[in-house]
Amino acid sequence: MKQVKTVPFAGASAAALIAGMMRIPDKSDAEIRELYNTARGAGIDFFDHADIYGGQMHLCEERFGAALRLSAAERAEVMIQTKCGIVPAQGMFDFSYAHIVRQVEDSLRALQTDYVDVLLLHRPDALVEPEEVARAFDELEAAGKVRAFGVSNHTPRQIDLLKTAVRQPIVANQLQLSITHAPIIAQPLAANMEGLAQSAVLDGGGIVEYCRINGITIQAWSPFHAGFFTGVFLDNPEYPELNEVIARLAASYGVTPIGIATAWITRHPAKMQVVLGTTTAQRIEDAAAGADIELTRAEWYELFRAAGHLLP
Repeated sequence: MKQVKTVPFAGASAAALIAGMMRIPDKSDAEIRELYNTARGAGIDFFDHADIYGGQMHLCEERFGAALRLSAAERAEVMIQTKCGIVPAQGMFDFSYAHIVRQVEDSLRALQTDYVDVLLLHRPDALVEPEEVARAFDELEAAGKVRAFGVSNHTPRQIDLLKTAVRQPIVANQLQLSITHAPIIAQPLAANMEGLAQSAVLDGGGIVEYCRINGITIQAWSPFHAGFFTGVFLDNPEYPELNEVIARLAASYGVTPIGIATAWITRHPAKMQVVLGTTTAQRIEDAAAGADIELTRAEWYELFRAAGHLLP
């Protein structure tokens, strides 16, 4: 089994790459096992879920649990992360005590496990009561059902609000990030530039810096997408300059373009994790090869500029 780059996580360390399980509902048990084994073989032992993945509640978790049926020993070798808080059937978000606890119980049954390593609160709930979140977290931790807690798509102040009552460390924040969709990195570089769209604050202000200061691991989702579910930028004719630079660097480092797109994120000193959404074994291996590349500062900025971001 290969070793993949690791990053600080929850007071210890974890793989810099996460295998996202959002797209497995239509896969056979054999295909899910192959995907799992490919990830493990590439050194990835971190698997990401959410209660809403699959088009119906807990479907992807159920497919994962049924296909793998992990023994206690194998379960101890991997990290399983899931999320809760989105209620698609009612078109709302729910961080109430009752909802969080119920969703975790259902996730555990679906995944066929006694615990999840990490629970993330999904999209922010405008009606959040931090005391209810704290009560749920305390109960789940005391019962041994959740070992660490984090958030997804949260701003600095939303995290601070949770921390007024939640006593557990917030260990992760899952945020959208790719070379082309990088406002959390690009905006601070153009701060206070009047009339420049890049200077607009979209993340509540300094989320990358906030996470670095507070020891929160950023998990980059949609790492190869051009925008918000708008298709990938790799081999996309709308990004000719970027793909030319990626191809040149890929040839130089002996990896694929996916490897370079991965390396751009893992090069950042925030020591982020990259959440892979692919169900293709070769792409997992290609991304893993890229995680080990240490792009130079000049190469990182060349990719940044080629993606259309400005350096004032």
